Amino acid sequence: MAPDRVELSQEMLLAALGESWSPADVGAAADLLSGGEGQFPSGIRSLPSDLVSAVQRERLLAAMLRATAELGYREVSVQDVLDRAGVSRPTFYEHFENKEACFLAAFDSAAARLRTALESAAESGEDWRGRLRLGLEELLRFVAENPDEAMSLIVDARAACPPALERRDAQLDHFASCLDSMVRAEADPANAPSAIAAAGIVGGIEALLYSRLNRGEADDVQSLLPSLMYFAVLPYEGHEVASEELAVAAG
Repeated sequence: MAPDRVELSQEMLLAALGESWSPADVGAAADLLSGGEGQFPSGIRSLPSDLVSAVQRERLLAAMLRATAELGYREVSVQDVLDRAGVSRPTFYEHFENKEACFLAAFDSAAARLRTALESAAESGEDWRGRLRLGLEELLRFVAENPDEAMSLIVDARAACPPALERRDAQLDHFASCLDSMVRAEADPANAPSAIAAAGIVGGIEALLYSRLNRGEADDVQSLLPSLMYFAVLPYEGHEVASEELAVAAG
């Protein structure tokens, strides 16, 4: 049985293309995709060709993430991506040199969405623990609601190819640096924490999510928030404060 084609909503297309195209143009593209069961009607002439090309690229990225989540990167072929995107092979090679290039572009796109979501969520926190709590809450929501992206970012990037592994490591380093900076901004300079603490916390959280995703247990990851808050606060503030955060997150 043929795999289901990916569906790109107007909201998803606006998030990806809104800086280059007007909402009206993106909405028209989304309407045509919806009417064509996720595929542009043949011979389409009502949209600018550049917009059609940009939407086709987004469909290929979404299809790569879906195929990777379902099959694992090493088992995915270009044809698997085409089947889920509903585009032709020549269209694929207009955008990407090969499977690896498509996966790396999909990884970069998903990673950027995750970083933006976490940074936006954490902004309203009153202190570093509040910002961390909001960031972790958003991370777990992202994993639960975007399993295709989560699988590529957390699971398949480890085994895909060396450039993907480098991107994964850079992503973890980025989050560790953010956590370390938040803590240092409020810490007593005489007792500044070691940067290794942030790296260990981020690595531990990623390892736990890897285990859950690898076992197909992404649905309940949001219930991990209290335990993750305790785990993250403990090295900096000790058991008593970490226990308070455990209760706050649980509430």
